[in-house]
Amino acid sequence: MELDLSPLNLPSDNERPLVIAGPCSAETEEQVMTTARQLAEKGCHNFRAGVWKPRTKPGGFEGKGEEALPWLQRVKKETGMLVSTEVAKPEHVELCLKYGIDILWIGARTTANPFAMQDLADALKGTDIPVFVKNPVNPDLELWIGAMERINQAGIKRMAAIHRGFSSFDKKIYRNLPMWQIPMELHRRIPNLPIICDPSHIGGRRELIAPLCQQAMDLGFDGLIVESHCSPDEAWSDAKQQVTPEVLDYILSLLIVRDEHVTTEGINMLRKQVDELDNELMNLLSKRMRVCREIGQYKKEHNMTVFQANRYSEILDKRGAQGSLLGMSPEFIAQVFESVHEESVRQQVEIINH
Repeated sequence: MELDLSPLNLPSDNERPLVIAGPCSAETEEQVMTTARQLAEKGCHNFRAGVWKPRTKPGGFEGKGEEALPWLQRVKKETGMLVSTEVAKPEHVELCLKYGIDILWIGARTTANPFAMQDLADALKGTDIPVFVKNPVNPDLELWIGAMERINQAGIKRMAAIHRGFSSFDKKIYRNLPMWQIPMELHRRIPNLPIICDPSHIGGRRELIAPLCQQAMDLGFDGLIVESHCSPDEAWSDAKQQVTPEVLDYILSLLIVRDEHVTTEGINMLRKQVDELDNELMNLLSKRMRVCREIGQYKKEHNMTVFQANRYSEILDKRGAQGSLLGMSPEFIAQVFESVHEESVRQQVEIINH
């Protein structure tokens, strides 16, 4: 699959990673300018700040709207940085163009809505502004690609994808699960599309930003968009995932950025995908065994035998047929599920005999 793309033509095009930094929200003119000056002093070329901030639940700070756009104009004038913000409605696009915003990004909730994406695409026709599209909240690669196709078909050729992770009910480590295999598949299918990692939204906690930045670099991502605030603990939104410009500079200074053109990089990228998938397999197996132990408890309470031959045959037949449809041999699937079933039986026997 190909999108009709042109180079981004940003001041830091020759640098890897491309870094876009700034506060989650533009709160006050003083906060915006203080953060921007600190970032500029550290060599940042691209400033970000949320102007419209619809929150998951009503009642929180939802941005200053048009009032904050002149603050971004001032950042651009006084620091020389390019400025960027999120748009979700056609009127947002119109206002950003009016105030000379340099880069627009589209948030995860908007990406998930084809109607909203088409409205934005229509508003962008006739412009040449770079547009970055975040992945949808759910892990749907086709929806992500479809959103970018709509923008591209409106004539926008300077585009990038932003990987911000995927929403999950089970939030043990990450705010949004990275599911690295999805942006990696996006890269395989659209290799000329820059991909930028958003470690702030994936991690949800500032201590996760550094390792996530490094992982993104190890996987060959083109850039990072990181939330940075002059006083993170006092931020009006997402305080826990923001870092000071000084801390961000330190994180970036420690990054190991590997040569994209070394021939082993491709296999390393694939191995990283395998590692990520293996981690998911282990988590799924653990969840499956937990359910099997609950079944064992039920069998104990109702005086049932552990081994149910009909159920075992059903599993092997059903999964064998499914494996064939997915390009795997029935023999391989049988071996896998025989082993899984054996461990399930072992754990249930332990429960019944305990």
